Amino acid sequence: MSKKKPYICLPKKYIDILAKEYELEHGLIVEELNPYVNEGYVQAYFRQWGSITSCKIRKNPNSGKNKSVAFLIYSTEDEADMADWVGPHHVAGTEVKLRRSGWICVPQG
Repeated sequence: MSKKKPYICLPKKYIDILAKEYELEHGLIVEELNPYVNEGYVQAYFRQWGSITSCKIRKNPNSGKNKSVAFLIYSTEDEADMADWVGPHHVAGTEVKLRRSGWICVPQG
């Protein structure tokens, strides 16, 4: 049985501090997505800034609108930073909001 990875959204300076103690995956949270956009489309759009190792889309339960949210993981911190910095982003004709995040990979044992 696989365990879910916790994710955090903090300013970059705090993510850098955590990275000294934990292995982090370099991610972005993409909000306000059109609910009909699939993972392949989102991954193809964001691939221009680097190698994406994971892309998952979920319905956004916190949105009163019919919107989705995507969780992207890049292979390096620089790639995630670049995708974050070059906005604004328009995916499938809709302007989306990005939040930088880190997924903490805590060693088991």
